[in-house]
Amino acid sequence: MERNGGFSPKQRRAMLWWRAGSPDRRYEAIVCDGAIRSGKTFAMTLGFFLWAMSEFTGRRFALCGRTVGALRRNVLADTLPVFRALGMDFSWRAADGCWRVRFGGRENDFFLFGGNDERSAALIQGVTLAGVFLDEVVLMPRSFVEQACARCSDAGSRLWFNCNPEGPQHWFYRQWIMRAEEMNCLHLHFTMQDNPALSPQIRRRYARMYAGVFYRRFVQGLWVAAEGRVYDFYDTSLAQPAPAGEFSEWVISCDYGTVNPASFGLWGRLDGVWYRVKEFYFDARREGRQMTDEEYAGALGKLAGGREIRRVIVDPSAASFIQTLRRRGWQVEKANNDVLNGIRRTADALRSGRIVICAECVDCLREMDLYVWERGGTRDRVEKRNDHAMDDMRYFVMGVLEPPRGFTAVAVLRQEGST
Repeated sequence: MERNGGFSPKQRRAMLWWRAGSPDRRYEAIVCDGAIRSGKTFAMTLGFFLWAMSEFTGRRFALCGRTVGALRRNVLADTLPVFRALGMDFSWRAADGCWRVRFGGRENDFFLFGGNDERSAALIQGVTLAGVFLDEVVLMPRSFVEQACARCSDAGSRLWFNCNPEGPQHWFYRQWIMRAEEMNCLHLHFTMQDNPALSPQIRRRYARMYAGVFYRRFVQGLWVAAEGRVYDFYDTSLAQPAPAGEFSEWVISCDYGTVNPASFGLWGRLDGVWYRVKEFYFDARREGRQMTDEEYAGALGKLAGGREIRRVIVDPSAASFIQTLRRRGWQVEKANNDVLNGIRRTADALRSGRIVICAECVDCLREMDLYVWERGGTRDRVEKRNDHAMDDMRYFVMGVLEPPRGFTAVAVLRQEGST
């Protein structure tokens, strides 16, 4: 990571709050939240290791991410070269997933944990810790977070949390941020201006990448609810017919349904833009009958219309339909069904013009006007209706489009952790 102009005052505070003489030393925990790319993870990781290697020896610490892979990429990839430049010696013990670190005559062990589901809490049971750093804590199950905190029983132990905002009903926001003083926790809110490594041009790029709730959370760093239309920035009334020209490649995306509607989208690439030029949509309830896998395969062939289809991306739960298509010779790929990450990437693709919905795709356009966030609740969810063309569009984006530069910071997303 390039760093221009050293550290901002807020980054220095996040790194050094624990030092003797600091007015923040009285706290037993720290939470850094706010915008993406605001420099909070880099500063906190440096601070966590400096604190551990300055105040302890012969102790155990935990570094926790949504997955161990995400932790390595998002937390350690940038900081390990810095630590080594400072003279820290790192040796990896694969057998127990641990970095042994030596520095200034001290030696400590840092265990890596992934907290991606409710079963993860069992992974960290039984270990006594002097400190824990939880990266993207809002993406972890509460049971895992509370178990990790409970393991910190050594004298002088401290808790380190960072995250990008979710909804205001999220348990972590209500427990640790709204009650920060009561929890004896230092809360630092970061914006992109707190990261001197980001140029104004890069900040503007991130501001263009997001819309709606994602802009308010990831750019403004606000804990706001997801509500209203998911793609509220997209004006479906402006849809135009498919452009004339020679499309360079074709892909079909499929959301399969028996009782629920099935939706297939035909996508063509022209001058670097993917157009949804035609679609097939079948609602069994509306039609009063169900279609078989063979009938759906026939409908897909008719939609293809003799075009050379590079691949067919299909709802991963549609096992029998996938087999039917493969028997017929189609190149089939199971879709990535990460809903929230897919919505974020689809919103970016629509907003940036990398995908365009043509006027012929009436059911996709209809659903875009009706596709809304579920009200209430503690996690972001979309209503499970008017979402079939929305799902096949999301499958297409996740399967075909590369994330834009910098998008991996969130995508995600958020699936594997972000900063």
